[in-house]
Amino acid sequence: MKLLPLSRQHLLGAGTGLALAVLLPVASAFQAARAGQIQLISPEQAAAGASSGQWKVLDVRPVPPLDYVSGHLPNAVHLSEQAFRGPNGTLPFQIWGAGDLARLLSKAGISNNDKVLVYSDGTNVLGASLVAYILEKSGVPRVGIVDGGLSGYKSQGQPLTKAFTSFRPGAFNPKTVPGLAISLNELLPLIGKPDVVIVDPRPKASFEGTEQTFIRNGHIPGALNITWQSVTEANNQDEALKNPHKIKSLDALRELFVSRGVTPDKTVIISCSTGREASLQYVVLKHLLGYPNVRVYEGSWTEYSATNHPIQTGPETALKK
Repeated sequence: MKLLPLSRQHLLGAGTGLALAVLLPVASAFQAARAGQIQLISPEQAAAGASSGQWKVLDVRPVPPLDYVSGHLPNAVHLSEQAFRGPNGTLPFQIWGAGDLARLLSKAGISNNDKVLVYSDGTNVLGASLVAYILEKSGVPRVGIVDGGLSGYKSQGQPLTKAFTSFRPGAFNPKTVPGLAISLNELLPLIGKPDVVIVDPRPKASFEGTEQTFIRNGHIPGALNITWQSVTEANNQDEALKNPHKIKSLDALRELFVSRGVTPDKTVIISCSTGREASLQYVVLKHLLGYPNVRVYEGSWTEYSATNHPIQTGPETALKK
């Protein structure tokens, strides 16, 4: 998939059977979303941008580090997705504060006005989307995600290197862009509102509470279970096309969400286990489909399950209005 600008023709699509009135607001919404833009970048564009220095490149594959040593994009700096989060004194796996992130990014050679390209491999598309979200939240003006990930990049015959990247530290000043995240206290009064939809991209067993992982298991009342794999080619029936880093077409994404009642006129809150799965749906809804009001509940089920607030178990159940 090439770089994805959204035209009116793309937004309206063909053969989806979707109401014109629902889709028209998306075009103007996408323009507003471009201020902190996350884009899908084709392997060919990634190779050119990495080699030319147009993009600062972060290889965010989780440890072990020898995966990076054995081959990476030209000029890529390895900074594991795991480095962006940790305990905050109450909860594990929380995104570091603005000051910590600024120091981390500076050490990786990134400054505030740099364009940053991220990629991962295996099934870790969520690591790439999480870092992209964190970069946008930190004020990076343009973030690219390699469409298809490292495996897609290699399958296109694009160049890899084993050379270690030499760079100078950047000068990243702390910043937090408001309006991307939503706190528990902000979330609670919105549960059950007719103009708000909560999307939970976790696997079915986690959503329904049959998998006993957390302090309490289940989901936020009224949430919709739209798994993160459903926006990718992770389960493509053609083995040759299976790739969890490959995002589905705009038409397929639009039809998926609108058919479930996730429309651009609503405030969309995405909650998962720790924020990783939510980040991919966020990128798809806000930056690819142009939904104007998309928020990530970063505490997600890690935080919510540790409270005494109501939960639901079992399949989706609509709340009584």
